[in-house]
Amino acid sequence: QVQLVESGGGLVQTGASLRLSCAASGRTFGTFAMAWFRQAPGQDREFVAGISSSGRNTGYADSVKGRFTISRDNAKSTVVLQVNSLKPEDTAVYFCAAAARGSWAITRSPGSYDYWGQGTQVTVSS
Repeated sequence: QVQLVESGGGLVQTGASLRLSCAASGRTFGTFAMAWFRQAPGQDREFVAGISSSGRNTGYADSVKGRFTISRDNAKSTVVLQVNSLKPEDTAVYFCAAAARGSWAITRSPGSYDYWGQGTQVTVSS
């Protein structure tokens, strides 16, 4: 039912910035908690940032706090991850995820999310 499509990844140098976008289908976007995860080859999928359905609450992984910012526009059914001061260790496929039943809390477990995008590649070279 719900389709998520990420865009905005690319190959950049250390210290660069990118704006990752996730476009969602349907009219129920405003009821979903949203998050970004990332996964490098051979590694587990890890939580990066999350945002409540209202947009009032956000949460970040310690490794990205202060560098990444998540936001959403429910009228446009989009969620954005602004990534600044990129490091080589940020290299991964970044996935957008949606939880059909959100709350004020930010869930960080991949299994808590019902829908996933196809991912967008971010590569950071030194």
